[in-house]
Amino acid sequence: MADSRPRPRSSRKATSGAASRKSGNSRASSPAPLERLVSGTHLNDHGYHYYDPDHHEKEHMEGSSGEEDATEEKSEASDLEHESSTDIEPEVQDGIEDQRDRDLESPRPKLEKTKSAKSVKDPNLVAWKGPDDPENPKNWTFKHKWAATLVVSSFTFISPVSSSMVAPALTAIAREFNITNQVEQSLTLSIFVLAYAIGPLFLGPLSEMYGRVIVLQSSNLLYLFFNLGCGLAQTKGQMIAFRFLSGLGGSAPLAIGGGVLSDLFTPEQRGRAISIYSLAPLLGPAVGPIAGGFITENTTWRWVFYATTIADALIQVVGLFYLQETYPPVLLQRKKKQLIKETGNQALHTEFDRPDRTVIQTLKISLTRPFKLLGTQIIVQVLALYMAYLYGLMYLVLSTFPTLWEQEYNESVGIGGLNYISLGVGFFLGTQICAPCQDRIYRALKARNNGVGKPEFRVPLMIPGALLVPTGLFIYGWSAEYKTHWIVPNIGAAIFAGGVIVGFQCIQTYIVDSYTRYAASAVGAATVLRSLAGFGFPLFAPYMYNALHYGWGNSLLGFIAIGLGWPAPVLLWKYGEKLRKKSTFAAG
Repeated sequence: MADSRPRPRSSRKATSGAASRKSGNSRASSPAPLERLVSGTHLNDHGYHYYDPDHHEKEHMEGSSGEEDATEEKSEASDLEHESSTDIEPEVQDGIEDQRDRDLESPRPKLEKTKSAKSVKDPNLVAWKGPDDPENPKNWTFKHKWAATLVVSSFTFISPVSSSMVAPALTAIAREFNITNQVEQSLTLSIFVLAYAIGPLFLGPLSEMYGRVIVLQSSNLLYLFFNLGCGLAQTKGQMIAFRFLSGLGGSAPLAIGGGVLSDLFTPEQRGRAISIYSLAPLLGPAVGPIAGGFITENTTWRWVFYATTIADALIQVVGLFYLQETYPPVLLQRKKKQLIKETGNQALHTEFDRPDRTVIQTLKISLTRPFKLLGTQIIVQVLALYMAYLYGLMYLVLSTFPTLWEQEYNESVGIGGLNYISLGVGFFLGTQICAPCQDRIYRALKARNNGVGKPEFRVPLMIPGALLVPTGLFIYGWSAEYKTHWIVPNIGAAIFAGGVIVGFQCIQTYIVDSYTRYAASAVGAATVLRSLAGFGFPLFAPYMYNALHYGWGNSLLGFIAIGLGWPAPVLLWKYGEKLRKKSTFAAG
């Protein structure tokens, strides 16, 4: 007698499939010719499918009727030899895939009078057609991938330009709005970066719910409107409020960009892409004051905001044409809806569907994920702390430039702004050297590790970066202290900038490699601390330099950089893999 108890979907499919084969019409009951993939698919780190026979056999034990004849068993055995199964069904805990390592070689108990579920396919599953499916973003053409990368990098560039472009105009703004307190004046500059610490906490997770593009474009519009509002502000309160809100919108590319690159590139290709992407948020603050100095000197401070608004509008238009959705769950959901419309089959589903979860539950899980990552993942905590220190140092050095060149070296606002070129040179050279080296080192270490890649293969290049940061600070500080030729502090600043960008690239690539599916949340969590440092460091800079001057002030920062930066690569190389294996978030 047939078992009348309710069965899981995959089990019911197994039973109905067996009945169809007995009648000699195994395909007659199947719906429209969709992708035939094994039930419970899951994308691995590279966006491809892999298979777990343990799960399927267990699933079949629960749903099999146990009444199969010898002829059918022979047929099933034949099917097993020819099937190319590729996927594993993830266990979900609080919305997080826990992909446990399984021993495919271990012996399994023999099942009597049951068929193996290897040959039971779910015709209602919507997934990629295979590892070479052109709809999968990892299989897009070279031009298609890099068009998206450059657009995201442009978004990431223009927002930090606004954060620092106002630096040369602070004196003029303070004069017009009667800002006499030095902290309030610094707040006008750094309140923008404070918003960077808040936006990624919800913008990154929202991109993992609704897609990268809609969140990026919407947030950029928010930045555009309020940045224009800064140029039209009539009081210091309006200026500070508009600066914060524009920073909130401008933080989206910093949170989402890493996720976009994770969607597009495999680990072997990811180094160069993230090098270009990481350059933007650092090159922006270096380029901004150069333009801001000449604009302030020749027109009015309001054109600092008008100019960035016009540039951002152009980037927004380009993004409408060249930036397409890259997040696999959203793409497969769209594909499912299209197939339901074409076939009328309401049973279609993707591996990411959770029909038992409400929108409120999904929002709660997604929006709390960055806090969980920051609160529970030691890797994220350590890397976020080091990245925060580097980012804070960069903004601190930026904040000292106007005073150094205008008061100590007696240069005009425009000429003094040209010294920011040294930071740009350091960032550019660091990127050009780090980008090819990072991928080359990764491929070499992967080949030496029997073709298995690890995020720890990003660590070796952190060592020269950790050496360059304090070296640059010592040269910059003591040459400024003794007022040597202007080229010497610029050389120190360039060395410092090169070390910062190398450290940034390695840290971001390590995070993306470790948390591929949740890369946006992980990068967003790390962005919180770094943005808080970028906000806070410039506020205490005047007091520190008044007490210690340029020499010992920068030396103190250099010694802290040694204490944080030198142990980090060693600890990551030695303990990184152990920590990742304990994580329910980390890839694999």
